[in-house]
Amino acid sequence: MIYHGNRFTLKPGVTAEQRETALESLRDQGRVIPAVRHFTVGPDHGGEYEWGAVFALDDLDGYWEYLVHPAHLNTDRIGLPLVDRFVSFDITDDPDPGLGARIAALHRRRYASMPEIEGLVADLGHYSGSAAPGEHAG
Repeated sequence: MIYHGNRFTLKPGVTAEQRETALESLRDQGRVIPAVRHFTVGPDHGGEYEWGAVFALDDLDGYWEYLVHPAHLNTDRIGLPLVDRFVSFDITDDPDPGLGARIAALHRRRYASMPEIEGLVADLGHYSGSAAPGEHAG
């Protein structure tokens, strides 16, 4: 099982309506992407970020399905322009030490095939973690 998560803080001036639209789009990902086994979207407590989302995926095939699904792309298009600070992470019970590199490769593949999404990510004020371009070149 792979738990893919995001923690983020929105830009100053984002309206409550914009915020709720983006959060609802994240929830929609959990409801409609077949590869998502369960999910949580809501306030991030105890850290430097305001919001977070975690999606449970069975394996790398499911991870790829999640990354390229239209519901995920919709969230990218409406949500990323609202985000100031963003971090992504992956937690897994798979003992394979190469899994992290393969996850990073999926993200690189997605960015290479979707320049619009790569551009939205590049415009973030701060982005680090497992899905950040250039973070894991291996």
